[in-house]
Amino acid sequence: MAWTRNANPTTKHTCNEGHGPAFGKKTPGCPRCDELIAGAAPVKWGMTAKQEDQQRAAEIRAHDCQRSRCASVCTFGQW
Repeated sequence: MAWTRNANPTTKHTCNEGHGPAFGKKTPGCPRCDELIAGAAPVKWGMTAKQEDQQRAAEIRAHDCQRSRCASVCTFGQW
């Protein structure tokens, strides 16, 4: 699965007394919340399993054995 964070690390939250941020609420004085209030982009996570399946299916449909020269037995997408 692709549940990875983006490559750019972010500033750590210091709000909510060590329990992490209260989602949807920004606490002034917390370094990360201050960045978000100022317009910084939120963390983006990877694709969901459904999105990953849809992407793989599209790649399989778009595969052309003649152009790729797969020979008589094509195993594209069967991993």
